[in-house]
Amino acid sequence: MARVWTRGGTRRLGRQFAWLWGAYGTSALGTGLAFGAFPLIAVRVLGAGPAEVAALASVGAAVGAVAAVPLGPWVEFRRKRPVLIAADLARCAALLTVPAAFALGGLTLLQLLLVSAVVTAADITFRAASGAYLKTLLPAGDLLVANARFESTTWTTTVIGPPLGGAATGLLGPVATVAADAASHLLSALGIRAMGGHEPRPERRAAARARAGDLLDGWRYILADAPLRALFFNTVLFNGLLMATSPLLAVLMLGRLGFAPWQYGLAFAAPSVGGLLGARLARPLAARFGRHRVLTAAGTLRALWPLGLAFPGPGTPGLLLVLGVELGLIFSCGVFNPVHAAYRLERTAAGRVTRTLTAWTVTTKAATALLTALWGVLGSLLGPRTAIGLAGVLLLATPLLLPRRAVALPEPDPVPPGRT
Repeated sequence: MARVWTRGGTRRLGRQFAWLWGAYGTSALGTGLAFGAFPLIAVRVLGAGPAEVAALASVGAAVGAVAAVPLGPWVEFRRKRPVLIAADLARCAALLTVPAAFALGGLTLLQLLLVSAVVTAADITFRAASGAYLKTLLPAGDLLVANARFESTTWTTTVIGPPLGGAATGLLGPVATVAADAASHLLSALGIRAMGGHEPRPERRAAARARAGDLLDGWRYILADAPLRALFFNTVLFNGLLMATSPLLAVLMLGRLGFAPWQYGLAFAAPSVGGLLGARLARPLAARFGRHRVLTAAGTLRALWPLGLAFPGPGTPGLLLVLGVELGLIFSCGVFNPVHAAYRLERTAAGRVTRTLTAWTVTTKAATALLTALWGVLGSLLGPRTAIGLAGVLLLATPLLLPRRAVALPEPDPVPPGRT
């Protein structure tokens, strides 16, 4: 375990966590820079139409999620740092094929689909392995602190990444941000390699042969635990419905309402400041009101905002409406996400973290892909505004899936003044 101390009211999580946090921030910045890069390349370089862009968004993610299923039990019984490094290097190598093919004049939509699938599978593996590694690195009482810092980093890079990526695309061409994203994963791998320290070796007997049933073990574990099961269905449905409306909102704002691309980008980048604020408040709110109350309140509040995205009009009032709705939504998610992530790690047995997180993320990716395709059809039949409104109404029901009562959690380790 990392040694933890306080100094001036700031919780210190040790050198190894600092390296892990830095690697996460570097990778997240690269992802922010490359936000929307594949659809942009598909449209501007390959001349893809709406159906092909939708396929790129959904099929690549779905294939990657399926490919990640057997990796969960395989990773569970192996040291996690080498897996994290390998996942970063896999993402780097896959992404680098895009600027290489572009330079040689051989870039195709099929290649983008394959790269998207590889990156998705590596993303899922990295997230699951990093969650398991974090649980061995820190005591249970500091998991909320760590996840709040990750959440703050995510929203910070969301604020600065897409605008910088847009400028880089304008100056250097459509594949520049993909190359930058690849470089960020390489730097992340180097940072994780530099962490040092000892990681416990999993039992050789368990690692010797993976059983076929291990592929489903993550789902069995989630469904057998009532609080985890409730959060699982809540987050899968919420994330899927919310993400399913993103293409429709782009069609509505950039098409029918006539917003310029920079206005569309501003509508989602600027409110990310709310996510940073929410993540900073998550720990003190949980300390004052209790984690269950914060989880329930933030989980309910975040479900109230998306319905407003069905009502923007043209011009400045419409843009301000989207900005306000996104600000409230992202702030609520900024509070909810780290509390939820810490609770999930604390609730999951140490020997099952990777399989559980893999099952969780695979289901979320697959559900998002399915709902995105379904809402694309609904948007064509009913119009984007009506389809967005329907998703907003369904999202209002998601708080019913949150745990109804507080459940026992491991008590945080006491941290007296000075090192423990």
